[in-house]
Amino acid sequence: MTLSPNIATVEVGSTDIFQYPFVHMTGHGNVVFSNEEAQNLRMYLLSGGFLHIDDNYGIDQFVRAQMKIVFPELDFVELPYNHPIYNQKYKFPNGLPKIHEHDNKPAQGFGLFWEGRLICFYTYECDLGDGWEDFEVHKDSEATRTKALQMGANILNYVFTR
Repeated sequence: MTLSPNIATVEVGSTDIFQYPFVHMTGHGNVVFSNEEAQNLRMYLLSGGFLHIDDNYGIDQFVRAQMKIVFPELDFVELPYNHPIYNQKYKFPNGLPKIHEHDNKPAQGFGLFWEGRLICFYTYECDLGDGWEDFEVHKDSEATRTKALQMGANILNYVFTR
């Protein structure tokens, strides 16, 4: 498998989303889906798509409420440390690595499951994306950046081999 270095941006309400088996969402603030966007995201996820949401500090209350609109019948559940997403090529026996500190809370991984399939993985208080950025942005240590990249590789491997 080859990943393109070109970053694609797709709107949640666009039919173009169905061209991507994996989408990543991150941010610091409010998230609002229109009814049409919520329905499109729901259809995308039910059709086999996968959503990774990385709370880059500040979207928790918003993303939980909006995902409840997308899936009113589902609740985020914390993934146990023995879940396969933490045990791909790189082993994370204590769950998500802590990449960036905000509130002295532990990093947690939550999922939405549809008919036993993980369709959305929500990384909370972890900030994986901070570790994926160039060193100059956050000045994270090489060890911290490596953990973030390894966990990202685990997520992608899980999504593309499930």
